[in-house]
Amino acid sequence: MHLIRTALIALSLLTGAAQAQNYPDRTIRILVGFTPGSATDISARMFAQKLGEAWSVPVTVENLPGAGGSVGGERVAKSAPDGYTLYWGANGALTINPSLQTNPTFEPLRDLSPVARLLVMPSILAVNNDVPAKSVAELIALARAKPGTLSYASPGAGTPQHIAGEVFKSQLGLDIVHVPYRGANFTDVIGGRVTMTFQNTGAILPTVREGKLRGLAVTSLTRSTAIPELPTMIESGVADFEATSWFGLLAPAGTPAPIIAKLYRQATEIVQHPQLRESFGKIGLDVVTDPPDVFAGIIRTDTAKWAKVIREAGIKGSE
Repeated sequence: MHLIRTALIALSLLTGAAQAQNYPDRTIRILVGFTPGSATDISARMFAQKLGEAWSVPVTVENLPGAGGSVGGERVAKSAPDGYTLYWGANGALTINPSLQTNPTFEPLRDLSPVARLLVMPSILAVNNDVPAKSVAELIALARAKPGTLSYASPGAGTPQHIAGEVFKSQLGLDIVHVPYRGANFTDVIGGRVTMTFQNTGAILPTVREGKLRGLAVTSLTRSTAIPELPTMIESGVADFEATSWFGLLAPAGTPAPIIAKLYRQATEIVQHPQLRESFGKIGLDVVTDPPDVFAGIIRTDTAKWAKVIREAGIKGSE
């Protein structure tokens, strides 16, 4: 019995190696769980173009929006594990949605094979220009002086930016009202109807640059290359604060390891190209090159981390 099992494993490895040798020889589809024009979509298309050029095969991007990105993830999870249908996954769908959905349509680490985490995008904490706070410390003092009167906008309930706001509130014991919108909408913050907002750098950076809102800090562990003059939340006195968006490449579970390895090598080479790195930087994306095992670990730890925040804050997916 042991010899049979060993022989089957050896055959599987040989088959996977043979598939990888010929891979890819036809069109690759990358599914995105958000609408065209979103940061997830734009970054996926930039990557797909370079992947197609590198491998001389068509690489298409297909948008399947819905359920916070989970519709696209479910479709990939149910696809053939041959490397020709891939998922450009965002952390909302992979690490936040599982705690918001009563009946998740797929389990990321059971149904998908992580290839690489490739891009990280911090959010910017920004306030209306008339708010008398020029720093995070001053904003915290203002919130404590006026409990229940300050508000913050997010792109929607359960988004990474909503989670960032809840971490900010709970960590400091602040009473601030959440105002959810559908997508990156911060016109009410500009108009003064809402005090502040947490928004993806890619969405809000031009508005901050133009002086329509006052940026106070970024939510990453290190300063963003897109706006290095802004301090991190940690530098601003909020200990251990990190709440970013990230994007990575995943394949259906069961995709042969040699194909995953080939995808990882090519993907990391692409995102590190100086021209593409510069293009990503302009829309607020910082390049990372986390391999499959590290990426899987990030999904696992982030899922547990955000589950705790969601549970303690009482966040509901339908809020």
